[in-house]
Amino acid sequence: MQSSPFFSLVTRGFVSAALITLFATSSAARAQEPAVNRAPTAVQFAPPDAHLVSPAQLDRRLQESTVTRQKQVEGLTQFLSTPQAEKAMKDAKIDPVQVKTAIPTLSNAELADLSARADRAQHDFAAGGLGTLAIALIILAIVLVILLAVYH
Repeated sequence: MQSSPFFSLVTRGFVSAALITLFATSSAARAQEPAVNRAPTAVQFAPPDAHLVSPAQLDRRLQESTVTRQKQVEGLTQFLSTPQAEKAMKDAKIDPVQVKTAIPTLSNAELADLSARADRAQHDFAAGGLGTLAIALIILAIVLVILLAVYH
């Protein structure tokens, strides 16, 4: 297979430009390096019993995280226990018990995201910003995400 002279010329031009750029940037980078080698600074070690985070702070953060997660699980479970959610899942032939059982197995990020979406949908529905069809679609989307996250 013969290549056209135009293709060969273009290829040579790109290769030349790439090599020139490579050599120009590497020499410019070397020119900016300091000429003097500095001696390494002394490393300071903390005493073995010192911690960056105290055990009390660690325990407090763990408890806060646990409480937040539990509230998110409860909120999402309540949202999916509403009559609209029950009806949407029944119409889609999805077992509500299976979905509610899967909620605690979600990761923290998935749970936080779905909980926030459910809260926003409930708020918008209560304010009249969402119709019955829209809330049903949001419910089914949340259910789908839960099932995909857990059973995928």
